[in-house]
Amino acid sequence: MTLSSAFKVLKKLNIVLSIVATLLILFDFGFSHSNFETQFLDVFFIITIISNLTVLIFEYLLKAKVSGFKVLLFDIIFIGFSIFLLLNQFRVVEISFFESHHWLQIVIFLGLIRYLSNLNFKYSKTRLDPSQIFILSFILIIFFGTLALMLPKATYTEISFVDALFTSTSAVCVTGLIVVDTSTFFTPFGQGIIMVLIQIGGLGILTIASYFSYFFKSGSSYESQLMLSEITQSNKVNAVFGTLKYIIGITFFIEGVSAVFIYFSLDASSFNNFGEHIFFSIFHSVSAFCNAGFSTLSNSLYETGFRFNYGLQAAVVLTFIFGGLGFPIVANIVSYLKNKILRLFDFKKHIKHRPWLMNINSRINLITTGIITLGAFIFFILVEYDGALAHLDIKGKFVNALFTAATPRTAGFNTIDMAELAVPSILFTILLMWIGASPSSTGGGIKTSTVAVALLNIFNLARGKDKLEVYRREISQISINRAFAIIVLSLFVIGLSILLVSVLNPELKLLDVVFECFSAYSTVGLSLGVTSSLSSASKIVIVFTMFIGRVSMLTLIVALVKKVMKKNYNYPKEEIIIT
Repeated sequence: MTLSSAFKVLKKLNIVLSIVATLLILFDFGFSHSNFETQFLDVFFIITIISNLTVLIFEYLLKAKVSGFKVLLFDIIFIGFSIFLLLNQFRVVEISFFESHHWLQIVIFLGLIRYLSNLNFKYSKTRLDPSQIFILSFILIIFFGTLALMLPKATYTEISFVDALFTSTSAVCVTGLIVVDTSTFFTPFGQGIIMVLIQIGGLGILTIASYFSYFFKSGSSYESQLMLSEITQSNKVNAVFGTLKYIIGITFFIEGVSAVFIYFSLDASSFNNFGEHIFFSIFHSVSAFCNAGFSTLSNSLYETGFRFNYGLQAAVVLTFIFGGLGFPIVANIVSYLKNKILRLFDFKKHIKHRPWLMNINSRINLITTGIITLGAFIFFILVEYDGALAHLDIKGKFVNALFTAATPRTAGFNTIDMAELAVPSILFTILLMWIGASPSSTGGGIKTSTVAVALLNIFNLARGKDKLEVYRREISQISINRAFAIIVLSLFVIGLSILLVSVLNPELKLLDVVFECFSAYSTVGLSLGVTSSLSSASKIVIVFTMFIGRVSMLTLIVALVKKVMKKNYNYPKEEIIIT
């Protein structure tokens, strides 16, 4: 056996060792164990880190190609910190702060990401198209999330498989519907698992994994770029990883800024310690940006002591509005404003005939979002002024009306008691939930662009035009077809869900069931208080509804239906009598 082949075997063994160590980390966090088991874990973690260091050092000694600067910097810090932790464990260096084996676990997890990201995965060999891989990734994360939430240390009392599956699906699909109280049922460890599932569900596991692979390889195959271009809806294959960097950068930047604002909007006396204060801020910033609607408060932001905190509400509502706009739109806004500012100060005066305009997708979605939000705000002020908003002062009425107008578009937080809403407000909220957020965002629903294209096409037909033109651009026929397909399929899935839940839970009011099913499909998370009353069978129905709503029924059909080859002929066209 040559040195090169022996090194390949060693790398594979190291990955297996790292995976086992990661599973033992879950065992460490999720179960109570004896002193012997604790010592065994420490020894295994140390062996794994030594293995990681050996492989990484030999990798640099044997390979001819030098890594990029960022990867090299990461590896230097990784090697240095790993050696430091080992010296600390063997008492060569004694710093009590780094004695906890949790530091070893962090290094092992980073090492696993480092080595898995370097693996060459051939998508063509899987015989799966991008839509199938996308759906499968969500199923796997939901499954592992379910198992993680069933760990003994994740909950204060035992949780059933159905409730764990429901919670995991709700988190990964960034819905926010809950069958058990997140605040009192789950431990901080369990809440941490939910937060991680929300982040993965909001960004997408393929987005995260692909970015790490690109980072550590300093490039990617054309095959990978082609698949990711379909998932990220990037117009150019060579711009895929630029899009990924935008997505991840925007996500963590907004979540970080939001967490800071949330932190300073809260009274420290509301928490038992500094760590709890920090965790609350991060959890709610992640949940808000991902439009998940999960909260560590039993009554969401309507909780006593928080319901009149307008600074907190403002931070949360701005965060989920940004999350609901969609990554391409936010990136377009950033580019537009950046170049407007540069031109304003004549930094780009020498650049001529180069347009820096808001693209058609951003214009349509921003205008639709603005109209819907403003209309909903006015509606709730008029209808609920002496209703659900009656107990508030003028400032509170306006802030809560804005919050209530924006949150149905898949955010899921509530600052008022939803059960106090008048029937017209409930029906209008159902409409807002169904419309949802903008495309390529963390939000759900049929999307603002779908509604805009459908309405514009209706007016187009009324005017007798055979082409849909907006802002000197013609909307493609495939976009129009897709919009109407999404509308029809959404109503079919929601209608079937309502029918099944009504049969399985006949004691529930129809309006409550309708609200619940629309909320589930649109991944909103708002409820009229019936989620915990659902039977196990109804919970499974809602689980499927949330999942289909997140991946979209159209994507599911595309993944399941066999593709046909394009034909080089056209049949004569015929008009079908519709009305």
